[in-house]
Amino acid sequence: MLLGIDTATGSVGVALADTQVRAERSQLDPRRQAEVLVPLIDAVLTEAGVTVAQLTGIAVGVGPGPFTGLRVGVTTARVLGAALGVAVHGVCSLDVIAADVESDEPFAVATDARRREVYWATYSPSGERLSGPDVTAPADLPAHVRQGPVAGSGPGLYSEIFADARPPVYPSAGTLIRIAAADLAAGRIAAPQPLYLRRPDVTMPARPKSVTP
Repeated sequence: MLLGIDTATGSVGVALADTQVRAERSQLDPRRQAEVLVPLIDAVLTEAGVTVAQLTGIAVGVGPGPFTGLRVGVTTARVLGAALGVAVHGVCSLDVIAADVESDEPFAVATDARRREVYWATYSPSGERLSGPDVTAPADLPAHVRQGPVAGSGPGLYSEIFADARPPVYPSAGTLIRIAAADLAAGRIAAPQPLYLRRPDVTMPARPKSVTP
């Protein structure tokens, strides 16, 4: 029984699956991931009639995403995995969005990175990642990315930049589990290490300079 968690975007997603998705919930709340995540986990477990002790693994979206929100999901997955003694598998959140895109040509996924930037990557029509992930101002993206199909939240935020918006906007936790299960079956094990592509928005203040008379 695999639990899927993703908090790398403005949507908090949780799903539970064995051979198929048994329950899935999501909530759009980009400022309250920590408050939203645990109730969603409880909800999917209750809906599926499963206890935490029955989990055999955890899949978590590792971003890229804003520092605070991404940290909530990855930390929760790691702590839960350690407490239960089960493996935690990381999946790029942009890849999760890409897996649900329908396109007969190469496309991109772009999500909100704040600071007037987007996290982005490019994909083949089959969803194989071709480049990225990276973080860039939308206007500085290559022309073929700006003018081609783009999924994720970026097109909605910068409609003047992206010419061809495609669904989905946010990653599906059910799709996250499907990717993780395929990776594990193929022996591709990814550590749950968050993809921080830049320094956090909030940093510790520097030590005060000494004052000499």
